[in-house]
Amino acid sequence: MARNYRYISVDGHLEILPEQWTDWVDPKHRGRAPHSFEINGKSAILVENGPLYMRNDHNAGTPPEAWSLDDQVNIGEMPGAGPPEQRLLEQDKDGIDAEVLFPGSSMRLVNNIPDDDAYLAIIYGYNEFLAKQYCAVDPDRLIGLGLIARRGVDNALAELEHSAKLGLKGVVLSAYPSGKDRLSADDDRFWDAAADMDITVTVHGGLPTGRGGEYLPSRLTIPIGRRSVAVTALALAIEGVFDRFPKLKIFFGETDIGWLPFFMDQVDIFYRKGYHFQYLKHMGIKELDRLPTDIIREHTYYGFMEDRLGLEMLKQYGHMGLDHVMWESDFPHKPTSWPHSMDQIQRVFAGFSEAEKYDMVVGNAVKLFRLDAAEPSDKEAQPSAS
Repeated sequence: MARNYRYISVDGHLEILPEQWTDWVDPKHRGRAPHSFEINGKSAILVENGPLYMRNDHNAGTPPEAWSLDDQVNIGEMPGAGPPEQRLLEQDKDGIDAEVLFPGSSMRLVNNIPDDDAYLAIIYGYNEFLAKQYCAVDPDRLIGLGLIARRGVDNALAELEHSAKLGLKGVVLSAYPSGKDRLSADDDRFWDAAADMDITVTVHGGLPTGRGGEYLPSRLTIPIGRRSVAVTALALAIEGVFDRFPKLKIFFGETDIGWLPFFMDQVDIFYRKGYHFQYLKHMGIKELDRLPTDIIREHTYYGFMEDRLGLEMLKQYGHMGLDHVMWESDFPHKPTSWPHSMDQIQRVFAGFSEAEKYDMVVGNAVKLFRLDAAEPSDKEAQPSAS
């Protein structure tokens, strides 16, 4: 049955203790999965071959003047760390109807596990837990993102297919599918499969690159503000990925958008000035038949929290359509607006039409993640023509 969504956050995080999901890991490898313990009543998470992880910014709802980098927390006692039923109550408290759920911060340390079989079993088990236990409580509101393995294209493809079979609406990359620090021809099999599946590819921020992204033509990286995400989006456009796979769409979470007008404007200026001839041909990259930003504008999406200036610039100058940007709360991380997101939304979208606001808080997410949504009952909140 179609759900009547009013507000969707496209960037939440599943900051939970590993014991909530590691029972889903194959018993053969479970002993190598992350585990937690307490130090003076504060949570510590240990991941093989990684540093001891103690969280000091898992404090949603704490006013900024009370933040402290010196105060670790007991994760299990914090907002966002409980079972899915608690998460739904926290959504209700904030006035939102659904969240796109990225993995928690400690999950990035799993990539340090050296044994491939153990690592792959842990990724597989997390995705099983996410779909079959956590999101299964209410999959319309708990929109989990499957983890993609960083052990070569074959394993990335296997987890993409696994996530799709589980019914997850999206997957999250933490590296290029090949596991390399730059795009390669090996990645194309993943992009091809992802473009043909009803599953959305996401990136939190940008992807790691060798030498800080220097593999891109150096002059084309000058206008980058949010450097990591901009490098990733530009690389996908410049190296023809979106042209080869025209159905591919990628969402970059927690990027904000005020940097986009400058970035988009300057990339085209430098491209027109011929830097692509000097660098790209030397690298064996074919010249594009349209401007890079035409491609980026069509195939990429971005999340923002409180970026009023970015919204005003995009509306005025049109460097990126309002149908490609979406509101997010970042719950339960420090910058979150929880439990006062309705106040933030009122501030950020003041002066925008109800149709424009609807797209950015509901409609764009519904389309990108293929959610079963009822038509808005308020005629003023109908999606915009874009």
